[in-house]
Amino acid sequence: MSAQAVRADLWLRRYRAARSGAVRLVCFPHAGGAANFYLPFSRQLSPTVETLAVQYPGRHDRLAEPPARSLAELADGVVAELADVEEDGCGPLVLFGHSMGAVVAFEVARRLERDPLALIVSACRAPSRLRAGSVHLRDDGGVLAELRRLGGTAGDLLGNEELLKMFLPTVRADYAALAAYTEPEPVTPPLACPITVMAGDSDPVVPVDEALAWAQFTTGGFTSEIFPGGHFYLTSCADQVTESVLRTVKRHG
Repeated sequence: MSAQAVRADLWLRRYRAARSGAVRLVCFPHAGGAANFYLPFSRQLSPTVETLAVQYPGRHDRLAEPPARSLAELADGVVAELADVEEDGCGPLVLFGHSMGAVVAFEVARRLERDPLALIVSACRAPSRLRAGSVHLRDDGGVLAELRRLGGTAGDLLGNEELLKMFLPTVRADYAALAAYTEPEPVTPPLACPITVMAGDSDPVVPVDEALAWAQFTTGGFTSEIFPGGHFYLTSCADQVTESVLRTVKRHG
């Protein structure tokens, strides 16, 4: 597949060029998030790492499509696209997921025929510690309150009634898909690729100990990095996070 095709396909967005054979970092957004959340990553990691950001259905240029009904549906869609991308013979994959995206990345890793170099999970409880949430059952005010509490949604969006009418159904669908997710059976065998956990030390929804429980889901090595900040620590600690990603790539590349 050509670089132009990677930029134009359905699930993956490529914002910056990278060196031939560079490791590909596939980034999975949070609930309500879109591919452009990872544009800063792409800028900071290029040309050493090629960043491919996942675009879920139901947002931005895929707004006309219905949101996915399950995280498995998202994982299946990405795996199908990655199979095409890998045909071009470029570098190996590292998967990075933030919040809900961490679970989607995990499910993608489980489905891939070839193990990724590493799985990096950010601001997310381990599958064994996930709890069925109820954000999708709240009224609009309740959903908006949760988004404000987590701090990852732009203020101009939260204050724009017209945009919110388009945005909130997608957010609800993402939270519903996450609430319906259950720990995979069987839990064993775990992944063979190493897992790196990243978390904020004051995250209001993901206690650090519950993020560290990801260790049981790999036989390939486990590391963790705790950053100052809340659920979206990676925006305020962008330089430190990208440095950590580069360390992971160099460690396993």
